[in-house]
Amino acid sequence: MNRTEEKDERVHSPGIRGRLGELCHSSGLLHVLQRMRAWKYRDLRILAYHRVVTVADARTFDFDLDLVSASAEQFREQMLLLKQRFVPMRLGDVVTAMEAGQGLPAGAVVVTFDDGYDDNYHVAYPILRELGLPATFFVSTGHIDSGRPYDYDWLVHMVLRTTASHLQIPELGLDLPLPEERIGRRQLAGEMLNRLKTLQAVTQSALLARLAADLDVPMKGVHPACQPMNWDQLREMHAAGFEIGSHGVNHRMLAKLPQSELESELRDSKATLERELGGAATLISYPVGGDAAFDERVVQATIAAGYRAGCSYISGTNPMPSANRYALYRLPVEREMSAGWFASMLTLPELMSYPTVSRIT
Repeated sequence: MNRTEEKDERVHSPGIRGRLGELCHSSGLLHVLQRMRAWKYRDLRILAYHRVVTVADARTFDFDLDLVSASAEQFREQMLLLKQRFVPMRLGDVVTAMEAGQGLPAGAVVVTFDDGYDDNYHVAYPILRELGLPATFFVSTGHIDSGRPYDYDWLVHMVLRTTASHLQIPELGLDLPLPEERIGRRQLAGEMLNRLKTLQAVTQSALLARLAADLDVPMKGVHPACQPMNWDQLREMHAAGFEIGSHGVNHRMLAKLPQSELESELRDSKATLERELGGAATLISYPVGGDAAFDERVVQATIAAGYRAGCSYISGTNPMPSANRYALYRLPVEREMSAGWFASMLTLPELMSYPTVSRIT
C-alpha cells in the first residue's frame, strides 16, 4: 500500500515484508515452501484479529486504525486461503490434544479475535459460518455488560476529536501543543498509548478519566463506531459452535494489577461467561498481551482460576504448544496485509510476521 492518502492520514507501507510476501506469492513458490516447511515443523499457528471493518475513508475514521485487522473482503479472502491450504482448528480441540500428549496436523491454524467489537458479529461471524471455519472470540465481559467503548480506543478518539490546543500529561512526560493535522494526532495517540501501558492499571484508569474531562470528550455510553457485542449476539455465536473466551472484565493489563484485582478479573470474567453462555469457560487471552501485560504471577493465577490455556500477543508460532500452553504465541493480522503477504506469513511466519516489538496492542 502506497502513501497515496491526502495530507492528514497515515497509511502503512507494506515495507520489505509485504513486497517479499507478494513476490513469493506471485512466483507460485508458496505451495512448495509450505510442504518443505511441514517436513521439519509441526508448529501451531494462531492468528490474532481485532476488528473486521471496511474503512471507506481513513480520514473520517475516528478510532484506532491499528485495531482494524482486515476489511470484509480481505477477511473472506484470508479465510478462503485457510480453508483451502491449511487445517483450521478450534483452540479448545488443540488444548485437548496438548493435554493428551497428541501431535497436531501439519498446517494447524487457529483463528482468534480479541476485545469483542460488534463487527466481529456483524462481519466476521457470518463469513466464518458460511465457510464452516472455527474461531475463538476473547471478550472483555465488563464491556459486553455495559456496551461502553474500549478505553485505549477511546484515547485515540479523544486525541482525534478534541478542540483543545494543548496537551499536558505529567505522568506520560507530555507537555506540547496538539498537532492540527490528523496524521500528527494519530502518531501522538500511538505514542501516548505506548507510554500509558507502562503505568499501573489504577493510574491508567485515573489518567484516562481526567483526560476525557481535560479534552472535553467524555465517554457517554454506547458509540456506534466503537461498541462491543452484546450477550444475545454472543449466545447466538456460541450456539453455532464458536468458542467464547475471557479477555478479562475491563480489558486491564493483568500484570499491572495487585493480586486481589488480578484474581477478580480472572475469576469474574470466567463466571460471567459461564453464567451467560453455559458450559465451562477455560480459554483466555491476556489483555494487551505483550511481555509487560502478563508474567509468571499472572500465569499462576490463570491456572489457579481454572483456565486450560492462555494466549499472549507475542508474535510467533508454537513449535511445542504444550510447553507454553499459558503463553501461546500468535501472528497479528493487520489491514495493510495484501493477500500475498498474508499467504506468505502463514507459509513462512518466521520471515513474514510482525516482530513483537512493534506490536503493542
